[in-house]
Amino acid sequence: MKILGIDPGFERLGIAILKKNKGDQKEAVLHSECFKTSSKLEFSERLHLIGEKIRTVVEEHNPDVLAIETLFLTTNHKTVMHVAEARGVVLYEAMRGGLRLFEASPPQIKVAVAGHGGADKQQVMKMVRMLVHIPAGKDSDDELDAIAIALTAFAHLKA
Repeated sequence: MKILGIDPGFERLGIAILKKNKGDQKEAVLHSECFKTSSKLEFSERLHLIGEKIRTVVEEHNPDVLAIETLFLTTNHKTVMHVAEARGVVLYEAMRGGLRLFEASPPQIKVAVAGHGGADKQQVMKMVRMLVHIPAGKDSDDELDAIAIALTAFAHLKA
């Protein structure tokens, strides 16, 4: 099974493709990146670029499932709205590509990866690095969050 993990955002979008075959002990990271859009672009163009990127990743890697983080409310409503719109573009492209959907909240991801919902960012990142092999130089929080989301989906889907 292949899972596309997404840490949603409109400035930085964490993307990861993980695979696990029946009988495998661990998941393997096939691809991961932090896709960035420029703040100099119109927001609609940024959404378009995100859609194109997701479409390309889906076509190249042919994942079975989209694992995406649910949103949590913050005091900055404008940012939350923009992230929600970017998330909508990702959902659209994933559904267009025939992927099943798995959604998880930040506490669910922390429990699945670090063992408890109160884990801090550093604990989650440390566990991600222990659970899967990550090539040197891969240190973007967004990228590692996407891997964590995909690992959560594998745990919940018992894949």
